[in-house]
Amino acid sequence: MAEREDLFLRAKERTFSGLTEDAEREWKGPFCFIQGADPQFGLMKAWRDGDCEGGGDEWAEEIELTKQAVEAVNQLRPRPRFMVLCGDLVHAMPDTPFREGQERDLKAALKGTDPSIPLVFVSGNHDLGNTPTPTTLEQYCSAWGNDYFSFWVGGVLCLVLNSQLFYDASACPQLKEAQETWLEEQLSRASSSKEPRPKHVLVFQHIPLYLKSPDEEDNYFNLHREVRQNLLDRFKKAGVKAVFSGHYHRNAGGCHDGLDMVVSSAIGCQLGEDTHGLRVVVVTADDVIHRYYSLKQLSAAGMDADLTKLLQV
Repeated sequence: MAEREDLFLRAKERTFSGLTEDAEREWKGPFCFIQGADPQFGLMKAWRDGDCEGGGDEWAEEIELTKQAVEAVNQLRPRPRFMVLCGDLVHAMPDTPFREGQERDLKAALKGTDPSIPLVFVSGNHDLGNTPTPTTLEQYCSAWGNDYFSFWVGGVLCLVLNSQLFYDASACPQLKEAQETWLEEQLSRASSSKEPRPKHVLVFQHIPLYLKSPDEEDNYFNLHREVRQNLLDRFKKAGVKAVFSGHYHRNAGGCHDGLDMVVSSAIGCQLGEDTHGLRVVVVTADDVIHRYYSLKQLSAAGMDADLTKLLQV
């Protein structure tokens, strides 16, 4: 338990149990990691009751699902280098009833994660509020760590972004500008001939750039087209290989012009035909291969043989 507490503390300082050491900038061979999204403690009952705004007073189902996810990840061999949760950690908005209890119980459920598997947290709209403020951002960072940061793992540069600042930063424009300045610096360094070039660049954020196509209409589950296109252009220029997100509570996405937009369904409440699950991501020298598994499937059989084979050096 102490090691898990320590991991949460280190996450706030943007250092992830060995993931930011200089040695992690060097490619040492294939590895895997786990992407999860939307445990969103409290949504399942609220969705059934038709009260997603004021509901969320029970989350026992989400506790059990998160524990199942942790057990499934712990059993994988070789061990994942990290597990990232792409936002909406809990359902209760900032400064609303049930928020404290949901955050407490999610942390308790995640403490079972093997200490060798660092946890990476991404902020979602329910974590920050649909229109985040300096106060809600401070609350999130106090509980879960920074809302945007970078880390290296096995020669791969990973960028964690606060997508809510892309969606509606009207109450915190200076914080939006700070992330933009930081992101531009990160992308410039990733593509610079003067810096060690990462084998791949990966982005993690809550809201997808798009669900199916880069030119699709704006809706609640994607970023507005002007923002979307701006990010797509910058990501492609910097050589970003894939963007991993959640928010949709269904699997979606697509690959366009070499950039893979990966939208993963939820650990928690499902809004479509998918099952509660996690995505296994295998990183090789030439590619980033990913596959979504139900929690039952991953617990019972682990990752498929073809993915395991890619990890054999």
